[in-house]
Amino acid sequence: MRSSTERILTTHVGSMPRPQYVVDQLFAQDADEDYDQAEFDRVMRRAVREVARKQVDAGVDVISDGEMSKISYVTYMRHRFTGFEIADVPRATPQDLDDYPAYKQRLAEAGGTPKYHRPVVRDAITIKDLAPLEKDIANLLAAKEESGAAEAFMNSASPGVVAGFQPNEYYPTKEEYLWALADVLKVEYEKIAEAGLILQVDCPDLAMGRHILFRDVDSAAFLKAAAAQVEALNYALENVPAEQARLHLCWGNYEGPHHRDVALDEIIDIVLSAKPQAIQFEASNPRHQHEWTIWAEADIPDDKVLIPGALDTTTNFIEHPQLVAERIERYANIVGKERVLAGTDCGFGTFAGFGAIHPDIAYAKLGSLAEGARIASERLWS
Repeated sequence: MRSSTERILTTHVGSMPRPQYVVDQLFAQDADEDYDQAEFDRVMRRAVREVARKQVDAGVDVISDGEMSKISYVTYMRHRFTGFEIADVPRATPQDLDDYPAYKQRLAEAGGTPKYHRPVVRDAITIKDLAPLEKDIANLLAAKEESGAAEAFMNSASPGVVAGFQPNEYYPTKEEYLWALADVLKVEYEKIAEAGLILQVDCPDLAMGRHILFRDVDSAAFLKAAAAQVEALNYALENVPAEQARLHLCWGNYEGPHHRDVALDEIIDIVLSAKPQAIQFEASNPRHQHEWTIWAEADIPDDKVLIPGALDTTTNFIEHPQLVAERIERYANIVGKERVLAGTDCGFGTFAGFGAIHPDIAYAKLGSLAEGARIASERLWS
């Protein structure tokens, strides 16, 4: 993993807005419609090249494939693993939105609810097809080379987030389900790392899970589950070097009250016990921006790298570069400038065809991130 040895490097969480020609292909695939696999592959190759170039042009150093080939950051696995079926099951909703039902209804009426099929586990989970992953890797490597990006990372769901958000109707216990997922995701993680890419493991289960999946239990029960999820994650990462992995911590990429979010100080020790060297986390939205003081007080291992979100990904405000620089410097003063990269709070396209940020503004925000990193670098290396 590249470090900020001469200037603050920039990156983001992974997903970018998908063009409509990509969305059309993804929804046809997700609906199990008869579609042309060769055309699907051609579209994804083109889309990854385009999104890589746009990231580099915006000033991003460590790029991704924008998750172009995935309908969402977590439900894509049904195309890669056995055991998952589409079913009409109710989705758990965030407790903060349930506290304000009129607002929740307004969001739904305004199209603020992503539309995709939800997989349910009804059989044993095994590797079904590695081809989608292999194509993703090849597309990103080619796009990285063509765009001239300094480094590239690829997203993958954590065992905990898959187990938490995809209902289990097959395994006798939650623990068996979690570890079955760890076994197959282990293969995905190792393939990504073996290709020379940075692996980003998306772990909203460690934060967002509290006010959705564990909303009706006490903190002790949630923390016990979170610790078990990190244990399964560390097992799945046993053959991936820590310096080749980063973890994304998320409280939910949606505009809402977020007053039910678990506080960072309750979970930080569990998060820091995860193997990935880098921790990417929300640091700009109004509910969590103040928690830089928790990081300042925490016992952060010397080998850990912080990637604070210097941009909010739920608003179309383009943050001023001076504000971005202030946010970056705040964390550089905690762990040292060499151990900080500038990131974003979350993705710009968590679900295909859905997102709060207009595509043009998403790239403008990344441009402001790059400019803010330049300003911070001038101050930090002066």
